[in-house]
Amino acid sequence: MGRILRGLAGEGHLRVVAAETADVVEEARRRHGLSPTATAALGRAMTGALLLAQLLLKTPKERITLRLEGTGPLGGLLAEADPQGNVRGYVQNPQAEVPLRPDGKLNVGELVGAGVLRVDRSLPNGEIYSSTVPLVSGEIAEDLAHYLWQSEQIPSAVLLGVRVKGEGEVEVAGGVAVQVMPEAPEEVLQRLEANLSGLAGLTPLLKERGLEGTLEVLLAGLGFERTDLRALGYALNEIPARFRCRCSREKALEALVFFTPEEREDMIVKDGGAEVVCHWCGEVYRFSPEEIRSLVAEVRCPDCGTLWLYPRADGTLFRIEGDTCRCGRKVEIPAERRAQA
Repeated sequence: MGRILRGLAGEGHLRVVAAETADVVEEARRRHGLSPTATAALGRAMTGALLLAQLLLKTPKERITLRLEGTGPLGGLLAEADPQGNVRGYVQNPQAEVPLRPDGKLNVGELVGAGVLRVDRSLPNGEIYSSTVPLVSGEIAEDLAHYLWQSEQIPSAVLLGVRVKGEGEVEVAGGVAVQVMPEAPEEVLQRLEANLSGLAGLTPLLKERGLEGTLEVLLAGLGFERTDLRALGYALNEIPARFRCRCSREKALEALVFFTPEEREDMIVKDGGAEVVCHWCGEVYRFSPEEIRSLVAEVRCPDCGTLWLYPRADGTLFRIEGDTCRCGRKVEIPAERRAQA
């Protein structure tokens, strides 16, 4: 399990979040069968999502999603995190790979390519706030710092790193984000810049010094003070970070309702059932003919087949929003079903 630390430096003028995520990234690698460079890309994005969740989200029920849409062979990347340290993610082409950079490091920028970074903040009431910025380098840390400045007006330094070994196993992974508060003194900024400019790389520092030692080096002379998280219920004074998906067997069965009854019957005839794979975590759910045939109490548009009403796995009903189907037909739900909805 990984961990997240929070604190202040520079006499309160710098807000700091740091994460150690080797176990988290290794689980993502195993679940998705990632190539070494795809592991680095997704690992950086997942770590970055954990850092941004601490910096930007205000309530436990909010979530932040990073979506990188690039022209490189990776094809696209998503990472989602919440303030409790839960994170998940996936890439479009998990086995995509490119040659190493001239300095021998994994070339994440080339794997991602040119494109855009989209950041979605999901609020407890279901609203989603989205911001999109061009990718600066595809290396992800620079792109997140650019996003924080362009969309949030927050000058920040973001460092992310993933090192793999052997057959691609994750050896070290983590990240640090330093947010500059308004009216920070020039001497604080100069000291931070000097510390960052003297850094040879994040992963060597994490491997040699650990997370706390890394913060000592990055914030030398700035008086880092850890936030006491025990008052928030974290007995170890750190937030656990873990790969955790929100999928379930019930949600997977519910997904089959989007196939027509004829398509579901065809699954039974041809395959003897159905298999649903969660793209976020790779979990496989298999369903028997009896389970599939239980999905019959639905109402569809007679013109285009769009679902107007169907039962969820928890017993509640989904009802299409509005009075008009996407094909233009008026939504007409039978009276006996309308009363249930």
